[in-house]
Amino acid sequence: MDLKEIQSLIKFVSKSGVNEVKLEVEDFKITIKTGAGVPETTIVHQAAPVGIPQTPVAVTPSVDAVPTEVKVEDEESKYVTITSPIIGTFYRKPSPDKPNFVEVGDTIQADSVVCIVEAMKLFNEIEAEVSGKIVKVLVDEASPVEFGQPLYLVDPS
Repeated sequence: MDLKEIQSLIKFVSKSGVNEVKLEVEDFKITIKTGAGVPETTIVHQAAPVGIPQTPVAVTPSVDAVPTEVKVEDEESKYVTITSPIIGTFYRKPSPDKPNFVEVGDTIQADSVVCIVEAMKLFNEIEAEVSGKIVKVLVDEASPVEFGQPLYLVDPS
């Protein structure tokens, strides 16, 4: 495996969202680790034939290997985000047999209930706190949510 193939592999791994990949082939081992921020240095251990010393080669991913979401943020910057005020489980409907509180395209008021977050067996109704139109649902039904995690995108215009 040459340097260009290794760089291509690094780019592929960083775009895939995987945190760590280990690859072992007959003559060498490679471990690629990426984090939430800047990708870590990748160490390639090349196994050498008997009698030749083994040399580790450090490969640092190029700036191109870091995935960027600048375009997504620019498009979404005009929207207001409804975030979770508590840690718990996100539900879009009041009960399994009822319809969702809101759907994409619905117009909401500041006091509209948009979802429920269950925390410690208590079902907390979450109000929009903003008027506008629901553009996107950012969390799946019955998924765990963290404090401050975005739940919906709202177009306030």
